Amino acid sequence: MPKKVLTNLDLESMIDTSDEWIMTRTGISERRIIDDGENLSDLALRAALNAIEDASLKPSDIDLIILTTCSPEMILPSTACLVQDKLGLANTPAFDLMAGCTGFIYGLSVASQFIEAKSYENVLVIGADALSRHIDWTDRNTCVLFGDGAGAVVLGSSEKGGGILANYLAASGSGSSLLNIAGGGSGSPCSSDSFDPSSNYLKMNGSEVFKFATRVLPEAVEAVAKRAGLKLEEIDYIIPHQANYRIIETAAKKLHINSDRIINNIERLGNTSTASIPLALEEIYREGRLKAKDKIILVGFGAGLTFGANLIVWEKD
Repeated sequence: MPKKVLTNLDLESMIDTSDEWIMTRTGISERRIIDDGENLSDLALRAALNAIEDASLKPSDIDLIILTTCSPEMILPSTACLVQDKLGLANTPAFDLMAGCTGFIYGLSVASQFIEAKSYENVLVIGADALSRHIDWTDRNTCVLFGDGAGAVVLGSSEKGGGILANYLAASGSGSSLLNIAGGGSGSPCSSDSFDPSSNYLKMNGSEVFKFATRVLPEAVEAVAKRAGLKLEEIDYIIPHQANYRIIETAAKKLHINSDRIINNIERLGNTSTASIPLALEEIYREGRLKAKDKIILVGFGAGLTFGANLIVWEKD
Protein backbone atom coordinates (compact mmCIF):
# COMPACT_ATOMS: atom_id res chain seq x y z
CA MET A 1 0.00 0.00 0.00
CA PRO A 2 1.19 3.55 -0.59
CA LYS A 3 2.32 5.45 2.50
CA LYS A 4 0.23 8.57 1.85
CA VAL A 5 -3.10 8.54 3.73
CA LEU A 6 -6.04 10.66 2.54
CA THR A 7 -8.72 10.95 5.23
CA ASN A 8 -12.31 12.13 5.01
CA LEU A 9 -11.26 15.23 6.93
CA ASP A 10 -8.71 15.94 4.18
CA LEU A 11 -11.48 15.65 1.61
CA GLU A 12 -13.63 18.11 3.56
CA SER A 13 -11.07 20.79 2.76
CA MET A 14 -11.07 19.87 -0.94
CA ILE A 15 -14.75 19.43 -1.88
CA ASP A 16 -18.26 19.95 -0.52
CA THR A 17 -18.52 16.83 1.65
CA SER A 18 -18.19 15.64 5.24
CA ASP A 19 -16.89 12.65 7.14
CA GLU A 20 -20.46 11.77 8.13
CA TRP A 21 -21.71 11.96 4.53
CA ILE A 22 -18.92 9.70 3.26
CA MET A 23 -19.13 7.18 6.10
CA THR A 24 -22.92 6.90 5.85
CA ARG A 25 -22.87 6.22 2.10
CA THR A 26 -19.68 4.21 1.71
CA GLY A 27 -18.27 3.07 5.05
CA ILE A 28 -14.90 4.60 4.10
CA SER A 29 -12.88 6.69 6.55
CA GLU A 30 -9.53 6.89 4.76
CA ARG A 31 -7.68 5.58 1.74
CA ARG A 32 -4.07 5.32 0.49
CA ILE A 33 -2.92 7.44 -2.46
CA ILE A 34 0.17 6.79 -4.58
CA ASP A 35 2.92 9.43 -4.37
CA ASP A 36 3.82 11.60 -7.35
CA GLY A 37 7.23 9.92 -7.69
CA GLU A 38 5.82 6.40 -7.55
CA ASN A 39 4.31 4.25 -10.30
CA LEU A 40 1.91 1.32 -10.38
CA SER A 41 4.72 -1.12 -11.20
CA ASP A 42 6.48 -0.05 -7.97
CA LEU A 43 3.44 -1.02 -5.89
CA ALA A 44 3.04 -4.26 -7.84
CA LEU A 45 6.73 -5.11 -7.41
CA ARG A 46 6.57 -4.78 -3.63
CA ALA A 47 3.48 -7.00 -3.45
CA ALA A 48 5.12 -9.54 -5.77
CA LEU A 49 8.32 -9.73 -3.72
CA ASN A 50 6.32 -10.19 -0.51
CA ALA A 51 4.30 -13.04 -2.03
CA ILE A 52 7.35 -14.76 -3.52
CA GLU A 53 9.20 -14.59 -0.21
CA ASP A 54 6.18 -15.92 1.69
CA ALA A 55 6.04 -18.84 -0.74
CA SER A 56 9.71 -19.63 0.09
CA LEU A 57 10.65 -19.06 -3.54
CA LYS A 58 13.00 -16.83 -5.50
CA PRO A 59 11.88 -14.56 -8.37
CA SER A 60 13.65 -16.95 -10.77
CA ASP A 61 11.21 -19.69 -9.70
CA ILE A 62 8.26 -17.81 -11.21
CA ASP A 63 7.18 -19.27 -14.56
CA LEU A 64 4.41 -16.81 -15.49
CA ILE A 65 3.26 -13.35 -14.36
CA ILE A 66 -0.37 -12.22 -14.70
CA LEU A 67 -1.08 -8.66 -13.59
CA THR A 68 -4.69 -7.57 -13.33
CA THR A 69 -5.40 -3.85 -13.48
CA CYS A 70 -7.73 -1.22 -14.91
CA SER A 71 -5.20 1.60 -14.52
CA PRO A 72 -2.10 0.31 -16.32
CA GLU A 73 1.05 2.37 -16.05
CA MET A 74 0.89 2.95 -19.82
CA ILE A 75 -1.14 1.64 -22.74
CA LEU A 76 1.82 -0.47 -23.81
CA PRO A 77 3.90 -2.31 -22.86
CA SER A 78 1.98 -4.16 -20.19
CA THR A 79 2.59 -3.30 -16.55
CA ALA A 80 3.31 -7.00 -16.05
CA CYS A 81 6.34 -6.67 -18.32
CA LEU A 82 7.56 -3.69 -16.28
CA VAL A 83 7.28 -5.79 -13.12
CA GLN A 84 9.02 -8.72 -14.81
CA ASP A 85 11.99 -6.49 -15.60
CA LYS A 86 12.10 -5.09 -12.05
CA LEU A 87 12.14 -8.66 -10.74
CA GLY A 88 15.27 -9.24 -12.81
CA LEU A 89 13.70 -11.92 -14.98
CA ALA A 90 14.73 -12.33 -18.60
CA ASN A 91 12.24 -14.45 -20.54
CA THR A 92 9.43 -15.19 -18.10
CA PRO A 93 6.09 -14.64 -19.89
CA ALA A 94 4.08 -11.72 -18.50
CA PHE A 95 0.82 -10.08 -19.49
CA ASP A 96 -1.89 -7.76 -18.19
CA LEU A 97 -5.51 -8.82 -17.79
CA MET A 98 -8.26 -6.21 -17.66
CA ALA A 99 -11.65 -7.06 -16.16
CA GLY A 100 -12.28 -3.98 -14.04
CA CYS A 101 -12.42 -4.55 -10.30
CA THR A 102 -13.14 -8.24 -10.99
CA GLY A 103 -9.67 -8.56 -12.49
CA PHE A 104 -8.11 -10.54 -9.66
CA ILE A 105 -10.95 -13.09 -9.81
CA TYR A 106 -10.38 -13.49 -13.55
CA GLY A 107 -6.60 -13.64 -13.04
CA LEU A 108 -6.83 -16.49 -10.53
CA SER A 109 -9.12 -18.41 -12.85
CA VAL A 110 -6.77 -18.01 -15.83
CA ALA A 111 -3.70 -18.88 -13.74
CA SER A 112 -5.31 -22.04 -12.38
CA GLN A 113 -5.94 -23.29 -15.93
CA PHE A 114 -2.24 -22.94 -16.79
CA ILE A 115 -1.28 -24.94 -13.71
CA GLU A 116 -3.91 -27.64 -14.23
CA ALA A 117 -2.75 -28.01 -17.84
CA LYS A 118 0.83 -28.41 -16.48
CA SER A 119 1.98 -25.52 -18.66
CA TYR A 120 3.58 -23.72 -15.71
CA GLU A 121 4.47 -24.66 -12.14
CA ASN A 122 4.56 -21.34 -10.26
CA VAL A 123 2.31 -18.49 -11.41
CA LEU A 124 2.46 -15.02 -9.87
CA VAL A 125 -0.91 -13.21 -9.92
CA ILE A 126 -0.88 -9.52 -9.02
CA GLY A 127 -3.89 -7.24 -8.58
CA ALA A 128 -2.77 -3.60 -8.75
CA ASP A 129 -4.48 -0.28 -9.37
CA ALA A 130 -3.76 3.41 -8.99
CA LEU A 131 -7.14 4.85 -9.88
CA SER A 132 -6.35 8.07 -8.00
CA ARG A 133 -4.55 9.06 -11.22
CA HIS A 134 -7.91 8.87 -13.02
CA ILE A 135 -10.06 10.67 -10.45
CA ASP A 136 -11.71 14.06 -10.83
CA TRP A 137 -11.08 15.50 -7.37
CA THR A 138 -14.05 17.85 -7.78
CA ASP A 139 -16.48 14.94 -8.26
CA ARG A 140 -17.50 13.79 -4.79
CA ASN A 141 -19.36 10.79 -6.18
CA THR A 142 -16.07 9.16 -7.18
CA CYS A 143 -13.21 10.89 -5.37
CA VAL A 144 -14.39 9.74 -1.94
CA LEU A 145 -14.34 6.08 -2.97
CA PHE A 146 -11.05 5.09 -4.49
CA GLY A 147 -7.63 4.34 -3.07
CA ASP A 148 -4.51 2.76 -4.52
CA GLY A 149 -2.76 -0.51 -3.74
CA ALA A 150 -1.44 -3.86 -4.90
CA GLY A 151 -1.76 -7.43 -3.69
CA ALA A 152 -0.23 -10.64 -4.99
CA VAL A 153 -0.31 -14.40 -4.62
CA VAL A 154 1.76 -17.29 -5.96
CA LEU A 155 -0.15 -20.30 -7.25
CA GLY A 156 1.48 -23.70 -7.57
CA SER A 157 0.51 -27.31 -8.14
CA SER A 158 -0.48 -29.37 -5.11
CA GLU A 159 -1.37 -32.94 -4.26
CA LYS A 160 -3.26 -32.02 -1.09
CA GLY A 161 -6.65 -31.74 -2.77
CA GLY A 162 -7.25 -28.10 -1.83
CA GLY A 163 -6.45 -24.86 -3.59
CA ILE A 164 -8.86 -23.42 -6.15
CA LEU A 165 -11.83 -25.79 -6.33
CA ALA A 166 -14.07 -23.78 -8.66
CA ASN A 167 -14.28 -20.56 -10.66
CA TYR A 168 -17.27 -18.62 -11.93
CA LEU A 169 -16.82 -15.78 -14.44
CA ALA A 170 -19.46 -13.62 -16.11
CA ALA A 171 -19.85 -10.30 -17.91
CA SER A 172 -22.59 -7.94 -19.03
CA GLY A 173 -21.16 -5.68 -21.72
CA SER A 174 -24.46 -3.84 -22.12
CA GLY A 175 -23.52 -1.99 -18.91
CA SER A 176 -20.19 -0.74 -20.22
CA SER A 177 -21.29 2.90 -20.06
CA LEU A 178 -22.07 2.72 -16.33
CA LEU A 179 -18.43 2.63 -15.24
CA ASN A 180 -15.63 3.67 -17.56
CA ILE A 181 -12.59 5.76 -18.42
CA ALA A 182 -13.26 6.74 -22.02
CA GLY A 183 -10.11 8.63 -22.99
CA GLY A 184 -6.70 7.45 -24.12
CA GLY A 185 -7.74 4.39 -26.14
CA SER A 186 -8.09 4.10 -29.90
CA GLY A 187 -11.74 5.15 -29.62
CA SER A 188 -10.75 8.47 -28.07
CA PRO A 189 -7.05 9.03 -28.74
CA CYS A 190 -5.03 11.88 -27.31
CA SER A 191 -4.35 14.74 -29.72
CA SER A 192 -3.66 18.44 -29.39
CA ASP A 193 -6.79 19.19 -31.41
CA SER A 194 -9.40 17.00 -29.78
CA PHE A 195 -8.20 15.69 -26.43
CA ASP A 196 -10.60 16.37 -23.58
CA PRO A 197 -8.77 16.06 -20.23
CA SER A 198 -11.98 15.05 -18.47
CA SER A 199 -12.13 11.91 -20.64
CA ASN A 200 -9.21 10.60 -18.59
CA TYR A 201 -11.39 10.61 -15.46
CA LEU A 202 -13.33 7.65 -14.14
CA LYS A 203 -17.08 8.13 -14.67
CA MET A 204 -19.65 6.11 -12.76
CA ASN A 205 -23.40 5.86 -12.53
CA GLY A 206 -23.42 5.02 -8.84
CA SER A 207 -27.06 4.05 -8.40
CA GLU A 208 -27.04 1.65 -11.37
CA VAL A 209 -23.73 0.09 -10.34
CA PHE A 210 -25.17 -0.40 -6.83
CA LYS A 211 -28.19 -2.24 -8.26
CA PHE A 212 -25.96 -4.40 -10.43
CA ALA A 213 -23.52 -5.24 -7.63
CA THR A 214 -26.14 -6.19 -5.06
CA ARG A 215 -27.74 -8.50 -7.62
CA VAL A 216 -24.65 -10.25 -9.01
CA LEU A 217 -22.56 -10.69 -5.85
CA PRO A 218 -25.03 -13.18 -4.31
CA GLU A 219 -25.48 -14.81 -7.71
CA ALA A 220 -21.73 -15.37 -8.11
CA VAL A 221 -21.32 -16.67 -4.55
CA GLU A 222 -24.10 -19.22 -4.99
CA ALA A 223 -22.89 -20.24 -8.46
CA VAL A 224 -19.28 -20.93 -7.42
CA ALA A 225 -20.37 -22.84 -4.32
CA LYS A 226 -22.63 -25.01 -6.46
CA ARG A 227 -19.78 -25.70 -8.90
CA ALA A 228 -17.60 -26.81 -5.99
CA GLY A 229 -20.37 -29.00 -4.59
CA LEU A 230 -20.52 -27.06 -1.31
CA LYS A 231 -23.26 -25.37 0.69
CA LEU A 232 -22.93 -21.79 1.89
CA GLU A 233 -22.99 -22.89 5.53
CA GLU A 234 -19.75 -24.79 4.81
CA ILE A 235 -17.93 -21.60 3.81
CA ASP A 236 -15.67 -20.09 6.49
CA TYR A 237 -15.05 -16.69 4.87
CA ILE A 238 -16.35 -14.63 2.00
CA ILE A 239 -14.00 -11.91 0.76
CA PRO A 240 -15.92 -9.50 -1.49
CA HIS A 241 -14.53 -6.70 -3.59
CA GLN A 242 -14.26 -3.75 -1.22
CA ALA A 243 -16.30 -1.26 -3.23
CA ASN A 244 -18.80 0.14 -0.77
CA TYR A 245 -19.87 -1.12 2.66
CA ARG A 246 -23.56 -0.73 1.79
CA ILE A 247 -23.08 -3.06 -1.19
CA ILE A 248 -21.33 -5.66 0.97
CA GLU A 249 -23.99 -5.37 3.68
CA THR A 250 -26.88 -5.72 1.21
CA ALA A 251 -25.31 -8.75 -0.50
CA ALA A 252 -24.70 -10.44 2.88
CA LYS A 253 -28.36 -9.97 3.85
CA LYS A 254 -29.51 -11.51 0.58
CA LEU A 255 -27.27 -14.51 1.24
CA HIS A 256 -28.39 -14.74 4.90
CA ILE A 257 -24.75 -14.81 6.02
CA ASN A 258 -23.53 -13.43 9.35
CA SER A 259 -21.25 -10.43 9.13
CA ASP A 260 -18.42 -12.19 11.00
CA ARG A 261 -17.90 -14.40 7.93
CA ILE A 262 -17.69 -11.42 5.56
CA ILE A 263 -14.25 -9.81 5.40
CA ASN A 264 -14.38 -6.01 5.31
CA ASN A 265 -11.46 -3.57 5.46
CA ILE A 266 -12.95 -0.82 3.31
CA GLU A 267 -13.00 1.72 6.15
CA ARG A 268 -9.19 2.02 6.14
CA LEU A 269 -8.36 1.40 2.47
CA GLY A 270 -11.33 2.51 0.39
CA ASN A 271 -12.00 0.90 -2.97
CA THR A 272 -8.63 -0.27 -4.32
CA SER A 273 -10.25 -1.88 -7.36
CA THR A 274 -8.60 -5.14 -8.44
CA ALA A 275 -6.21 -4.95 -5.48
CA SER A 276 -8.97 -5.01 -2.88
CA ILE A 277 -9.51 -8.77 -2.68
CA PRO A 278 -5.83 -9.83 -2.42
CA LEU A 279 -5.23 -7.05 0.12
CA ALA A 280 -8.11 -8.31 2.27
CA LEU A 281 -6.94 -11.91 1.87
CA GLU A 282 -3.41 -10.95 2.91
CA GLU A 283 -4.72 -9.07 5.93
CA ILE A 284 -6.57 -12.01 7.47
CA TYR A 285 -3.64 -14.30 6.63
CA ARG A 286 -1.20 -11.94 8.37
CA GLU A 287 -3.51 -11.71 11.40
CA GLY A 288 -3.51 -15.51 11.74
CA ARG A 289 -7.21 -15.86 11.08
CA LEU A 290 -6.75 -18.40 8.27
CA LYS A 291 -6.12 -22.04 9.02
CA ALA A 292 -5.57 -25.06 6.82
CA LYS A 293 -8.74 -26.41 5.19
CA ASP A 294 -10.66 -23.14 5.58
CA LYS A 295 -13.06 -22.68 2.70
CA ILE A 296 -13.04 -19.17 1.20
CA ILE A 297 -15.07 -17.52 -1.53
CA LEU A 298 -13.53 -14.53 -3.30
CA VAL A 299 -16.19 -12.54 -5.14
CA GLY A 300 -16.14 -9.33 -7.14
CA PHE A 301 -17.74 -7.08 -9.72
CA GLY A 302 -16.46 -4.23 -11.83
CA ALA A 303 -16.34 -2.29 -15.07
CA GLY A 304 -17.34 -4.21 -18.12
CA LEU A 305 -19.61 -4.90 -16.43
CA THR A 306 -17.95 -8.02 -15.05
CA PHE A 307 -18.46 -10.25 -12.06
CA GLY A 308 -17.21 -13.58 -10.76
CA ALA A 309 -15.98 -15.70 -7.88
CA ASN A 310 -13.33 -18.24 -6.88
CA LEU A 311 -13.78 -20.91 -4.22
CA ILE A 312 -10.57 -21.82 -2.41
CA VAL A 313 -9.65 -24.39 0.21
CA TRP A 314 -6.77 -22.77 2.09
CA GLU A 315 -3.68 -24.97 2.27
CA LYS A 316 -0.91 -22.83 3.71
CA ASP A 317 -0.41 -23.26 7.47
